[in-house]
Order: sequence, then structure tokens, then C-alpha cells
Amino acid sequence: MSEYLNTALFGIYPYIALSVLAIGSIIRYDREPYSWKAGSSQLLRRRQLVMGSVLFHIGVLVVFFGHLVGLLTPIAVFDALGISHGAKQILAIVAGGVAGTLALIGATLLMHRRFADPRIRKHSSFADNAILILLYVQLLLGLGTIFISVQHLDGHEMTTFMSWAQGIFTLDFRAASYIMGAHWIFKAHLVLGLTIFLVFPFTRLVHMFSAPLRYIFRQGYQVVRRKPVPGAEK
Repeated sequence: MSEYLNTALFGIYPYIALSVLAIGSIIRYDREPYSWKAGSSQLLRRRQLVMGSVLFHIGVLVVFFGHLVGLLTPIAVFDALGISHGAKQILAIVAGGVAGTLALIGATLLMHRRFADPRIRKHSSFADNAILILLYVQLLLGLGTIFISVQHLDGHEMTTFMSWAQGIFTLDFRAASYIMGAHWIFKAHLVLGLTIFLVFPFTRLVHMFSAPLRYIFRQGYQVVRRKPVPGAEK
């Protein structure tokens, strides 16, 4: 990969994707609040939906927060805790492998349900189908990186990606150069991940920002009044 393309993909594209993610999500929530939902076809093949959805969401959440903590935690913190780079890489391989496999199994069930059932396929939008395919390919790429990582467990490659991710958020203009020599499957995984961030505001994925945590801490009871029926009291 040429230096110019590497800079464009890993030095400029991250800022475009993250900007669209943030600004697009805010605009959609403000202008189209009633579209801020995941949508549902749960009346069709409910058992397969529940099983696939549970496996997929558990796996993806573990993978997402694992990436978030693993990439954005300063290397000095792990060093201070006495966690070697090799140990961190092994932990990432094991935890990421298990979680990624669960997510892939769940995604497979969801894809089979969506594309094999004519009724569900008919009522699925292009965006619904496209984002599911993107996530599926992303999971395959993520699991594919494990086969490269196990060939060298010194943790050097992991610290390289940590430096890149932290460099993006600290506006380090050298960030893209840190992963210039990385294996193509890692780069494909990063580019597709950024692309998912880019299209995030335009898909059902926005429901990730709407976890109903406020209901846990809600004070008092919800008041529900029955609509009066004319003549019912007579």
C-alpha cells in the first residue's frame, strides 16, 4: 500500500467517519426522532430471532468494549499494572475469539432468518440488509486477524494499533504511519470498521445510543389511564 493511500485511509478517513457518526446521529435524533429505533419483525420466526439476537448482541458488546478499552487505554497504564504486551495480546485473542464466535453464530442465525424467509425479506429495507452484511464481513475479518496474531505473541503489533488509535484522538499527524507495514487483513478490518461508523447514523444501529437506562432509576409509578368509552357507565 502506497504511503498516500495509507495516509488517506488511516490518517484522514477516521476523522471523516467519526465526524459523520457524531454529527449525523445528532441531526437524525433532532430531525427524525420517530425513526430512532431498531425496528422489529419479531412476530416472524421469533425463536430464531431471540437466539440469534442474544448471541449477536452479547458477542458484539464484548468485542466493542474490548476494542474500546484495549486500543484507547494508554500503554503506560498496562505497564504500570504489570501487564505485559504479550499477555495483553493473548487475552485479546482469547476473549475476542470467544466473543467474536458468539457474535458470528448469532449473525448467521439472523442472516438466515432475514434472507431465507420470503416474508421477512420482503419487509426488510436495503439499509437493514446492507448493515447486517457489513457486520457479518467485519466479524469474519476480525476472527481472521487471530490467525495472524497467534504467529507472533510478543504484543508488538498490538501496541502499534494502540499507538495508531490513540494518535487519531490526540491529533497526532504521524498516526497513519504507525500501521504502514501492518498485514492487509488488519487494515481491511480497520477500514470496514470505520465505514460502519460512517453509515451508522443512517441505519437501525442508532438504537445502540438509546439503552433504556433511565427506566431503572425512574421515580414512582407510570400512570396509565383507560380511555373512557361513551355510554360505558350506563
